[in-house]
Amino acid sequence: MQHLALLRPLIHPSPLPAASPLAARCRGGRGRGRGRGRGRGVRWRCATGGGAGGGEVEEGEGEGKREAAAWLSSAVGEKVDELLLREENRALVEGVEAAERRVERARAALADIERQEAAARLASEEVRRLERRRDEIAESQCELLQAREMIDEAQRSLSSSLEDQSFGDVPSGDIDEDSERLESVKAAAVSSVVGVLASLPISFYEAHDFPQLFVQLSVIFISCALFGVTFRYAIRRDLDNVQLKTGAAAAFAFVRGLAMVESGRPFELSTDALISLALDGAVSVVENILTFLPAAIALDYCFKMRFLSPFPTRKQ
Repeated sequence: MQHLALLRPLIHPSPLPAASPLAARCRGGRGRGRGRGRGRGVRWRCATGGGAGGGEVEEGEGEGKREAAAWLSSAVGEKVDELLLREENRALVEGVEAAERRVERARAALADIERQEAAARLASEEVRRLERRRDEIAESQCELLQAREMIDEAQRSLSSSLEDQSFGDVPSGDIDEDSERLESVKAAAVSSVVGVLASLPISFYEAHDFPQLFVQLSVIFISCALFGVTFRYAIRRDLDNVQLKTGAAAAFAFVRGLAMVESGRPFELSTDALISLALDGAVSVVENILTFLPAAIALDYCFKMRFLSPFPTRKQ
């Protein structure tokens, strides 16, 4: 590249600077003085003012300058070609050509890299746009699921209200007794299974041997079955009444817990005996609440999911 830069001024020479009119006239006066004689002294005169033939002289001088510049450029070009065709300069020429080819390849590679960078920027922007779109779609799906759940809950509440209104004054002859028996058995089964499972940790802690554990779980199974049937008849179709549902479970827990305390040991009329009895009663009631409350939750879930039918059931 350095050799190429050195050769460019020779191949494309810059135009010669134009001579001023004053210098041209001085040269013209010098020529005229030479024509007059050699032995005599010559006076050099340079006129500053233009005469009648000043424009023609300047035109001729401009033409001569252009011809001289063209001749000089042609001569320099021929000289450069002659120098380049020499054997000792062949390596220099080949180096210059190889450098030009490398420059062209580098320019092409740079253009390719710029295109790839532009494509990568576009791809990254598209990826970010798609990620934002994906987040928006996910949020919309969550909102749709929430809205669907709300609609389902509203439909269940509306259907329950309509059924309550339609079953408000159902005569006894319109009740399907066979369906009622089946639904009561299903409620008892669900309540007993859930109640026994919920009471297993307490039963394992209190029982000392297998017969005692078996008896205790059998009593809980029967109590929870009766609770399931009673719960269905107590709630009827008032499935959104939380106080009624928790009250039914608490009533069974208090009755069974206090009965267990009463049958546990003989009572003595003293302060220590009263405190001990109160503590035992509280513990027993809490244990029974932990047994009947899961059964009530399971029954309420089955009612709302239509696995069980509330009381009453109309004949088809």
